[in-house]
Amino acid sequence: MTEATGAAAPKHPPRVLSIIPPMTQLNTPYPSTAYLTGFLRERGVDAVQADLALALVLELFSPTGLDAIRKRIQAMPARQRTPAVVAFDGQFARYQATIGPAIAFLQGRDPTIAHRIASRAFLPEGARFASLDVYIDPDGGDPLAWAFGALGVQDKARHLATLYLNDLADVLREAVDARFEFVRYAESLAMAQPTFTPLAQALAGPPTLVDETLKRLALAAIDQHKPQVVLLSVPFPGSVYAAFRIAQTIKAFDPSIVTVLGGGFVNTELRELTEPRVFDYFDYLTLDDGERPLLALLEHLDGKRGRSRLVRTYVREEGQVRYINLAEPDVPFAEVGTPTWDGLPLDRYLSILDMLNPMHRLWSDGRWNKLTVAHGCYWKKCSFCDVSLDYIGRYDGVAATTLVDRIAAIVQETGQTGFHLVDEAAPPKALKAMAEELARRNLSISWWGNIRFEKSFSPELCLQLADSGCIAISGGLEVASDRLLKLMKKGVSVDQVARVTRGFSDAGILVHAYLMYGFPTQTVQDTVDALEYVRQLFDAGCIQSGFFHRFVCTVHSPVGQNPEEYGVKLKPLPPISFAKNDVGFIDPTGVDHDALGVALNKALYNYMHGIGLDEDVRSWFGTKVPKTRVPRNFIARALGD
Repeated sequence: MTEATGAAAPKHPPRVLSIIPPMTQLNTPYPSTAYLTGFLRERGVDAVQADLALALVLELFSPTGLDAIRKRIQAMPARQRTPAVVAFDGQFARYQATIGPAIAFLQGRDPTIAHRIASRAFLPEGARFASLDVYIDPDGGDPLAWAFGALGVQDKARHLATLYLNDLADVLREAVDARFEFVRYAESLAMAQPTFTPLAQALAGPPTLVDETLKRLALAAIDQHKPQVVLLSVPFPGSVYAAFRIAQTIKAFDPSIVTVLGGGFVNTELRELTEPRVFDYFDYLTLDDGERPLLALLEHLDGKRGRSRLVRTYVREEGQVRYINLAEPDVPFAEVGTPTWDGLPLDRYLSILDMLNPMHRLWSDGRWNKLTVAHGCYWKKCSFCDVSLDYIGRYDGVAATTLVDRIAAIVQETGQTGFHLVDEAAPPKALKAMAEELARRNLSISWWGNIRFEKSFSPELCLQLADSGCIAISGGLEVASDRLLKLMKKGVSVDQVARVTRGFSDAGILVHAYLMYGFPTQTVQDTVDALEYVRQLFDAGCIQSGFFHRFVCTVHSPVGQNPEEYGVKLKPLPPISFAKNDVGFIDPTGVDHDALGVALNKALYNYMHGIGLDEDVRSWFGTKVPKTRVPRNFIARALGD
């Protein structure tokens, strides 16, 4: 493989191929390549894109793919075959006969097969179907009828087909590649991994069927598009391994093709990179928004800019990692252009339904056009958030006319009117202006996104947003404790959240609350009180969905940078040459937050189904916990009920 300086510079503006590596999402393209491709085309660059994440899944989960998996199983010693593998092998004919129809159904190409799938006599059922036992019909009938209703054949079938697909993923993982996941593929090799060695060893190991399939798909993409530059965007740790495998394939095929790594993982975890072996695979790594670094890099490759004038770019020189950053202003958000999905197979994505949480369903069910209202976060104060990083800390808005121009262009290109607004927190003023512009143009769309539960969202604004097409919003209630919300610098209070969420709910908009536990100095009493607030919010109809996640301290957050302000002490990190993000800490409260988390999520699951709302919150905990200090009518009083 070559040094960064060894990649041959094109003699004319190069063709750029942006690749989505496995794994991201199955239901819609990850938007990074759409943004970059649209931007580069508007700047006159010959830019194309490909989704190898989707291509890999469709190749593996096909009749020929299942046949290849079975051949691997037949070569395994019997003692190594797990119950899932044995069951798959025993029902192989049924799996091979049903995989095509199941995939076509999840793609929306064959909706009538839903009746056969919903009958539960069509698809073979493995261990994943045991999860259906959690649905209890109060009248003793079909549990799925209770969960989906008498008219929910399509939804019921989609859930069953998703369980079927997860069964097959288990077989693939247990028989072919122990790292395989639909989302978190081999993420342990990259996430907060201080050294490159585990990833390097995996890349040097014998290829699995998944690796071989990905190699074939990568070479096919290179042959089809014939690029001089390949961009690999890795948003998550679960897409890093495959990105390196793709780059490895490209360098073995043609070392002159320039490979570039960027994306959320690089921006977050590789900011202190010193590992030169990374550049055996990639010629360049870029940080933060890719537009300006890519323009500089393409000018450099075209002989119009010296190497020392690159922007936010890592290279390898004389065996050492060097960071080059000529100070140049970022491309204003108003000038980044309109994302394009041209070249991506929009009719081949899979609409899956693996969780009945209504907000989580939006993430995985249906193909949404992803769009950003504004760059960064207008609040940028939350102490648990990576506010020091550019993607949050640099706020840059755009006129409503420009935003709706982009919406209209995307609808024209894709023929689909659903939008997921992917802002960290969409600004209320910008959403109001967008709603007014949509109304002025009489343009009908549906949209959902993330906000802060701030008082600017009046009942009148909530109704206006609903009229503009808003179907759901999510926001951070976090610990549901005024003391901790103040420590977090959230800028909201529990009673304010109650009033704002009621306004959205009354407007017919689904409300999802992001909830957190294990924040520094959070006591058992704080946790019990937080659950009581959440119970009352569900009971009052303020929120319909929620999710508790464990607080994680990151090096880029205020907690990670100033732990003494939050009453904790950071644990020492090992020497780091590769990824750096999560950092452990010592909390003097000594609370077993993991044990509490089990109770919190159990309670929340039941609340979302209207169960247990009249019970004392202490009943969800397996151990003795203190009585809540929250008045039982706190939320009702805040709402004026």
